[in-house]
Amino acid sequence: MIRALTLSFAALLAFLGGRSCTFAHPFSQVGADREAARFAPCAAAKRVTCIVDGDTFWYQGTKIRIADINAPEVSHPGCAREAALGAAATRRLTQLLNAGPFSLAIEGREVDRYGRALRVVRRGGESLGAVLEREGLAEHWQGRRGDWCAAA
Repeated sequence: MIRALTLSFAALLAFLGGRSCTFAHPFSQVGADREAARFAPCAAAKRVTCIVDGDTFWYQGTKIRIADINAPEVSHPGCAREAALGAAATRRLTQLLNAGPFSLAIEGREVDRYGRALRVVRRGGESLGAVLEREGLAEHWQGRRGDWCAAA
Protein backbone atom coordinates (compact mmCIF):
# COMPACT_ATOMS: atom_id res chain seq x y z
CA MET A 1 0.00 0.00 0.00
CA ILE A 2 2.75 2.48 0.95
CA ARG A 3 4.69 1.52 -2.18
CA ALA A 4 1.59 2.23 -4.31
CA LEU A 5 1.14 5.65 -2.68
CA THR A 6 4.81 6.42 -3.17
CA LEU A 7 4.60 5.48 -6.84
CA SER A 8 1.44 7.56 -7.25
CA PHE A 9 3.09 10.56 -5.65
CA ALA A 10 6.17 10.06 -7.85
CA ALA A 11 3.90 9.88 -10.92
CA LEU A 12 2.22 13.12 -9.88
CA LEU A 13 5.57 14.85 -9.50
CA ALA A 14 6.65 13.58 -12.92
CA PHE A 15 3.37 14.81 -14.42
CA LEU A 16 3.88 18.28 -12.94
CA GLY A 17 7.37 18.35 -14.41
CA GLY A 18 8.72 20.66 -11.75
CA ARG A 19 5.88 23.15 -12.15
CA SER A 20 4.52 24.64 -8.98
CA CYS A 21 0.90 24.40 -8.10
CA THR A 22 -1.20 26.07 -5.45
CA PHE A 23 -4.34 24.89 -3.77
CA ALA A 24 -6.77 27.68 -2.96
CA HIS A 25 -8.52 27.84 0.37
CA PRO A 26 -12.30 27.76 -0.27
CA PHE A 27 -12.66 31.30 1.16
CA SER A 28 -9.64 32.83 -0.61
CA GLN A 29 -10.74 33.60 -4.16
CA VAL A 30 -9.44 37.08 -4.91
CA GLY A 31 -11.56 39.24 -7.18
CA ALA A 32 -14.13 36.53 -7.81
CA ASP A 33 -17.57 36.89 -6.27
CA ARG A 34 -18.38 33.19 -6.15
CA GLU A 35 -20.17 32.91 -2.82
CA ALA A 36 -23.94 33.30 -2.53
CA ALA A 37 -26.72 32.23 -0.21
CA ARG A 38 -30.03 33.40 1.21
CA PHE A 39 -29.44 34.87 4.67
CA ALA A 40 -31.96 35.39 7.47
CA PRO A 41 -31.46 36.13 11.18
CA CYS A 42 -30.01 33.23 13.17
CA ALA A 43 -32.72 31.57 15.20
CA ALA A 44 -32.17 27.82 15.38
CA ALA A 45 -29.69 26.11 17.67
CA LYS A 46 -27.93 24.61 14.61
CA ARG A 47 -26.59 27.53 12.62
CA VAL A 48 -25.56 26.97 9.01
CA THR A 49 -26.23 30.12 6.97
CA CYS A 50 -27.64 33.08 8.90
CA ILE A 51 -26.88 36.55 10.32
CA VAL A 52 -25.84 36.95 13.97
CA ASP A 53 -25.37 40.74 13.99
CA GLY A 54 -23.85 43.54 11.93
CA ASP A 55 -20.36 42.02 11.78
CA THR A 56 -20.88 38.29 12.32
CA PHE A 57 -22.65 35.65 10.26
CA TRP A 58 -22.69 31.93 9.56
CA TYR A 59 -22.01 30.72 6.03
CA GLN A 60 -22.10 27.06 5.07
CA GLY A 61 -21.59 26.05 8.71
CA THR A 62 -18.64 28.41 9.34
CA LYS A 63 -19.00 31.30 11.78
CA ILE A 64 -17.47 34.38 10.13
CA ARG A 65 -16.47 37.63 11.80
CA ILE A 66 -16.08 40.46 9.28
CA ALA A 67 -12.43 41.36 9.77
CA ASP A 68 -12.33 44.99 8.69
CA ILE A 69 -15.16 46.41 10.82
CA ASN A 70 -16.77 46.54 14.23
CA ALA A 71 -20.55 46.91 14.39
CA PRO A 72 -22.68 47.83 17.41
CA GLU A 73 -23.66 44.99 19.73
CA VAL A 74 -27.15 43.53 19.64
CA SER A 75 -26.86 40.83 22.31
CA HIS A 76 -25.42 43.04 25.08
CA PRO A 77 -25.70 46.69 23.98
CA GLY A 78 -24.38 49.35 26.31
CA CYS A 79 -27.28 51.73 25.70
CA ALA A 80 -30.46 52.20 23.67
CA ARG A 81 -28.54 53.97 20.88
CA GLU A 82 -26.19 51.00 20.47
CA ALA A 83 -29.16 48.58 20.44
CA ALA A 84 -30.88 50.58 17.69
CA LEU A 85 -27.69 50.90 15.61
CA GLY A 86 -26.94 47.20 16.12
CA ALA A 87 -30.39 46.20 14.87
CA ALA A 88 -29.99 48.51 11.85
CA ALA A 89 -26.52 47.12 11.09
CA THR A 90 -27.86 43.56 11.29
CA ARG A 91 -30.69 44.35 8.87
CA ARG A 92 -28.33 46.12 6.47
CA LEU A 93 -25.76 43.30 6.51
CA THR A 94 -28.59 40.89 5.68
CA GLN A 95 -29.58 43.08 2.72
CA LEU A 96 -26.00 43.40 1.49
CA LEU A 97 -25.27 39.67 1.64
CA ASN A 98 -28.59 38.84 -0.04
CA ALA A 99 -28.00 41.36 -2.85
CA GLY A 100 -25.86 38.95 -4.88
CA PRO A 101 -22.60 37.02 -5.08
CA PHE A 102 -19.74 38.05 -2.82
CA SER A 103 -16.21 36.95 -2.02
CA LEU A 104 -14.50 36.15 1.27
CA ALA A 105 -10.84 37.05 1.67
CA ILE A 106 -8.31 36.36 4.38
CA GLU A 107 -6.30 39.47 5.23
CA GLY A 108 -4.14 38.96 8.28
CA ARG A 109 -5.18 36.38 10.84
CA GLU A 110 -7.38 33.54 9.64
CA VAL A 111 -9.18 32.93 12.95
CA ASP A 112 -9.86 35.12 16.01
CA ARG A 113 -9.45 34.10 19.65
CA TYR A 114 -13.07 32.89 19.73
CA GLY A 115 -12.54 30.51 16.82
CA ARG A 116 -14.44 32.62 14.29
CA ALA A 117 -13.11 32.78 10.73
CA LEU A 118 -11.88 36.33 10.04
CA ARG A 119 -12.81 37.42 6.51
CA VAL A 120 -13.19 40.61 4.52
CA VAL A 121 -16.44 40.40 2.55
CA ARG A 122 -16.40 42.01 -0.90
CA ARG A 123 -18.63 42.47 -3.89
CA GLY A 124 -17.09 43.74 -7.09
CA GLY A 125 -13.88 44.42 -5.17
CA GLU A 126 -15.57 46.72 -2.62
CA SER A 127 -15.66 45.80 1.05
CA LEU A 128 -19.21 45.39 2.35
CA GLY A 129 -17.79 46.48 5.70
CA ALA A 130 -16.80 49.79 4.11
CA VAL A 131 -20.41 50.19 2.95
CA LEU A 132 -21.61 49.73 6.54
CA GLU A 133 -18.98 52.25 7.69
CA ARG A 134 -20.11 54.88 5.17
CA GLU A 135 -23.69 54.40 6.32
CA GLY A 136 -22.71 54.95 9.98
CA LEU A 137 -23.55 51.34 10.94
CA ALA A 138 -19.99 50.18 11.62
CA GLU A 139 -16.55 51.52 12.35
CA HIS A 140 -13.24 50.45 10.86
CA TRP A 141 -11.71 47.71 13.02
CA GLN A 142 -8.78 49.08 15.01
CA GLY A 143 -8.15 46.15 17.33
CA ARG A 144 -10.74 47.14 19.92
CA ARG A 145 -14.39 48.03 20.17
CA GLY A 146 -15.45 51.64 20.02
CA ASP A 147 -18.02 53.35 22.23
CA TRP A 148 -21.37 53.43 20.46
CA CYS A 149 -22.97 55.08 23.49
CA ALA A 150 -20.84 58.23 23.37
CA ALA A 151 -22.68 61.35 22.23
CA ALA A 152 -22.81 61.56 18.45
